[in-house]
Amino acid sequence: MSGHSKWHQIRHKKARSDKKRAKEWSILSRNIIVAARGGGGDPKANYKLAFALEEAKAANMPAVTVERAIKRGTGEIAGQDPEELTYEGYGPGGVAIIVEALSDNRARTAPAVKHAFEKNGGNLGTTGSVTRQFERQGIILVEKDKAPEDALLEMVADAGADDLDSSGEYYEIKTTPTKFEPVKKALKDRKIKIESAELVQVPLMTKPVDEENGRKLIKLIELLEELDDVQHVFANHELPESLMSQL
Repeated sequence: MSGHSKWHQIRHKKARSDKKRAKEWSILSRNIIVAARGGGGDPKANYKLAFALEEAKAANMPAVTVERAIKRGTGEIAGQDPEELTYEGYGPGGVAIIVEALSDNRARTAPAVKHAFEKNGGNLGTTGSVTRQFERQGIILVEKDKAPEDALLEMVADAGADDLDSSGEYYEIKTTPTKFEPVKKALKDRKIKIESAELVQVPLMTKPVDEENGRKLIKLIELLEELDDVQHVFANHELPESLMSQL
């Protein structure tokens, strides 16, 4: 299991702020709702809920908000269930973009995403128009002091992981979507803390853009990420070195 992942090269790091924290809590609430809806409100019997609760705790999410989300998921509190939505399009310079959202009102989310594209030199495409340019993968990050590399490699390989990359700041574990949860569970069972775990869209090839289109693309991505319902934005760009610090 070796090789170099492109994920850390294209991931958009978000600055911490009150607005970002509020959005983070909103996303975590919806994740808890979805997990509780699918597997019940007991984290001991629902691993996905247990992990969602761990993420909420790490983000200092208020306990009352967590409890309300669980009850929404189990049906104890009425409310429209959030649904997972995917939008595809192209940004400046022909860069392919996938937007993943979790929304309880698609009539609100779709126009907002469309407006963000059109305002910043992009256009929203049809379903399937860009997904062939990406590969769905699970990416799990673990701090390097949590386990020896050889032991961690053996453990995650036994659980079905495809790759472990130790070249960066964290151990980066790559899985197929079907092995994502089993690998997370294996780490949890061994009490190895997960820094982050996401199902992502990794570009199969990147598309170089010039500085002018790169600046427009960054504005588009930032605007999309600010939308309340949007969870992830993935793009197959290759930005000029002069713009890399703006991500």
